[in-house]
Amino acid sequence: MYEDFVRNRISQLRISKGVSEYKMSYDLGHSRGYIYNISSGKALPPMSEFFAICNYFGITPGEFFDENNNSPELVSKACEELKSLSESDIRLILKFIERLKESK
Repeated sequence: MYEDFVRNRISQLRISKGVSEYKMSYDLGHSRGYIYNISSGKALPPMSEFFAICNYFGITPGEFFDENNNSPELVSKACEELKSLSESDIRLILKFIERLKESK
């Protein structure tokens, strides 16, 4: 169950980042088939590599496992940027988000 989730999530994040399996394998310092082997079900990354994969995507392990978050890298970046804003600016952004949700 979790094995499939990990494989699928890595593929989802990789595709949304616009990176090939080969490039991601290379960027992580592995042979060209490393990510393919994970995606195809031949292997799972050890914990140290799992953390490296999360780092590669700019997300935390918690964000990796958040099934309701289809764009964890973007959400993480948005949260980091929010930290530099004033409270009143953050409230304005929250109102804007609520308005966008209403228009769905």
